[in-house]
Amino acid sequence: MIEDAYAAGFDIQKRTVTDWTARGLLDRPHRRGAGRGSRPGLHSENQRKLFLLLLTKREEMPKLPALALIPLTIWLWRGGEWVPRRQALKALMTWFGDGARSKEVCQDAARGLLEQLDHPMASETARTRLVRTFAQISYQGGMSGTDRAELETAVRAVFEPPSVFRTTGMVRAVGPHTLPLTMEAVLAKVSAVAAAIQALRGKHVTEELLGQAKALYQQSKQEYAELRPALAAPTDGPLSRLFSDRTVGEEFNDVGNDLIFGIGLMLTSPRAQAEFAGAL
Repeated sequence: MIEDAYAAGFDIQKRTVTDWTARGLLDRPHRRGAGRGSRPGLHSENQRKLFLLLLTKREEMPKLPALALIPLTIWLWRGGEWVPRRQALKALMTWFGDGARSKEVCQDAARGLLEQLDHPMASETARTRLVRTFAQISYQGGMSGTDRAELETAVRAVFEPPSVFRTTGMVRAVGPHTLPLTMEAVLAKVSAVAAAIQALRGKHVTEELLGQAKALYQQSKQEYAELRPALAAPTDGPLSRLFSDRTVGEEFNDVGNDLIFGIGLMLTSPRAQAEFAGAL
C-alpha cells in the first residue's frame, strides 16, 4: 500500500493506513500464514485502488467522515468484492461519528425533514421547534411516549398548521396521488430515522442489519427509478425536489442519510422486516 502511494506521488505514513483501516476507509489485509513469523498481510487489488482513490480525494475532502462515504458508496454500488460488509459498517460509523459530529447528523436530518414537511403558513416558532425536538430526540437515544407525543405535536404544527387546518377539519396530503405524503406517513418516517440514529449512537447496528438495509436501498432505488417520471410530473412546490433526477454527486452525498432511513425502516416497519429479514 505504501509503495503504491509513493509510486503515485503521495507522501504517506504507515499510521495513516492503520488509522484508515480502523475507521473503515480500508479493510484489514489478508493474512498469509498463521502464528508467529507469518508473513505480513496483503490488501486486495480493489482495496489498493480504493486507497489511491482516497488519497486523491483527501485534498478536497480532508475530514474522515466525508472520506468514509467513498467506501460506503462503493459497497452499495459495486458490492462486497470491493468493500466487504464489515468494512462498510465501520465506514458508516465513521461517517456518523461521535459527539459533535453525530449531533450535526441529527441536525441535518431534522432540517431535511423540515424542508419536506414545511407548509407556507407554518410559523417560524413551529419550524424551530420541529428541528430542535427531532434533533434532540434522535440524539438522546430512546423515545418515550412523552417524546413521541411531543414530536407528533411539533410535526403537525409544521405539516398541518392549526391556523389552516384546525377550523376546516381537513387533513393534508401532498405530492402525487399515487404516493401521497400524509401525517401518518410523515410520522412513520420520523420514527424510522430517529430509531436508526439511536441505534447508531448506541452502536447497535450489526452487519446483518446493514446488509438488510442495503437490500432495501437497492430495491427502493430500482423501483423509484421506474416510478420517478410519473411521480415528478404532477408535483410542484417544495416537494418537487423529492422527485427530481439527482446527480451522481447528490446521490453520493445522500448515501449516509439514505442508509439511515433504510436501517430505520428495518427497525420499525413490519413490512420491511418481513421482506428483507433474510437479506444478506
